[in-house]
Amino acid sequence: MVYLLRHGDAEDGGGGDDARRLTAKGERQARAAGRALAALDAGIDACLASPKVRAAETARLACKWLDLEPETAAELRGGGFDALSLAAGRGDILLVGHEPDFSDEVARLTGARAKLRKGGLAIVDGSTLVALLRPADLKAIGAGGS
Repeated sequence: MVYLLRHGDAEDGGGGDDARRLTAKGERQARAAGRALAALDAGIDACLASPKVRAAETARLACKWLDLEPETAAELRGGGFDALSLAAGRGDILLVGHEPDFSDEVARLTGARAKLRKGGLAIVDGSTLVALLRPADLKAIGAGGS
């Protein structure tokens, strides 16, 4: 399975796009995503994140709940990417990155038209979109599982 997590809410671009940090809301969204994935017993084997600060922070906060150490992947910085190539040999994977790239990849893999909200999650199994979860959904799942 491929889990695509859009970074949480980020500050405005005062220091440039790559350096934008998560807001307090974005930090809560990232933790909620991690708690939800742990509650779902997702069995994620690896995490790759965009090197942009807001995505790397999202991955770090979410992965604390999964006992994983996220790695950065330049392929997730922006633009098209191949989730299956990134996942090859890694098992079930959590990718943390940006829009519209994640929605485009969900469409390429599944044919589904989806838009991930900041802090939202798409779960793809092969060519099937298993779930599209908003931040509020993730918060509710994590609250039930903690």
